[in-house]
Amino acid sequence: MGLRERFQAGLARQLGHPSGLRGRLVGSALNRRNREPVVKAVAALELSGTERALDIGFGGGLGLGLLLRKTATVQGVEISKTMLDRARRTFRREIGAGRLVLSEGPMTALPLDDGSVDAIVSTNTVYFVDDLGKAFAEVARVLAPGGRFVLGIGDPDLMGRARMLTDNGFRIRPIAELEATLDTAGLRLSRHERFTNGGLGFHLLVTGLD
Repeated sequence: MGLRERFQAGLARQLGHPSGLRGRLVGSALNRRNREPVVKAVAALELSGTERALDIGFGGGLGLGLLLRKTATVQGVEISKTMLDRARRTFRREIGAGRLVLSEGPMTALPLDDGSVDAIVSTNTVYFVDDLGKAFAEVARVLAPGGRFVLGIGDPDLMGRARMLTDNGFRIRPIAELEATLDTAGLRLSRHERFTNGGLGFHLLVTGLD
């Protein structure tokens, strides 16, 4: 493996599971790069201010901050200890006030009670999930009846052409497959938004639980 390939493999690993000093740098970069998608994903939840909200795979923490501005109580679940530590420092006041609870865990085994949240957002996470059916079943389990789940993903056609991603473990799935798996979990698609982020296509799948 050449120098370029080693760099790309290391970057891909950090994007999926930020760790150490490089992970902290990646967290800051994710907040800048993903600002528009995360802002639009949180807006698509259409929060009124009383919901219990959850951000799955919050990375640099941009989504947590946006949710805290829009509703009273927020939870965040993340697999990266580096990102958890970053969020604990950034939001120490909100944690101390009981407005924010952070937990470590994967999307396939969310450490939350059944029906304990009303609104869930997750952006740029499913590329790193092997069992998507189990992950969406977990989302449906913790979501209260009538709740909303917004999934944000980069355009699969464009991402599928990026060797750095496909050669390093990113799971790039067609939109139709995501929609079908969401539906199987009981998460009904109500809206599909498309927009451009930094010259690249992005999709928001807005779903609700029956």
